Order: sequence, then C-alpha cells, then structure tokens
Amino acid sequence: MLIIPIKDGENIDRALKRFKRKFDRTKTMRSLRENKEFTKPSVRKRKQMQKAQYVQAIRTNEEKG
Repeated sequence: MLIIPIKDGENIDRALKRFKRKFDRTKTMRSLRENKEFTKPSVRKRKQMQKAQYVQAIRTNEEKG
C-alpha cells in the first residue's frame, strides 16, 4: 500500500503527481501483468537472450557508424 503524506496547503495535483511517480517506481502494474499468465522458465530465458542480442546489435552498430 502506498502512503503519500500531504502537507497543509499543498496542491492536490502535486500530490497526485508524487503518487503516480511512486506507483511507477514500485513496478506494481508490471508485476501484475507479468503474473497474469504463467511463462515457462525456458521461454523467459529465451526472451531475455533475444533482448540481450538486440541491445548488443544496436550498441555495435553505434560503435561502427
């Protein structure tokens, strides 16, 4: 549960902005979506390897050109 202390006279928009930022940093929605369906460990590892290869290819292209 997220608790956002609000000071006297503080603008509600500013408090909402702090809440949204804190919510994003806790990665709550990401974990909920991830746990929605089961993924096999082999599939998870394969996806991680593909992402690493993609990032590596981008970095080598930046170094070349």
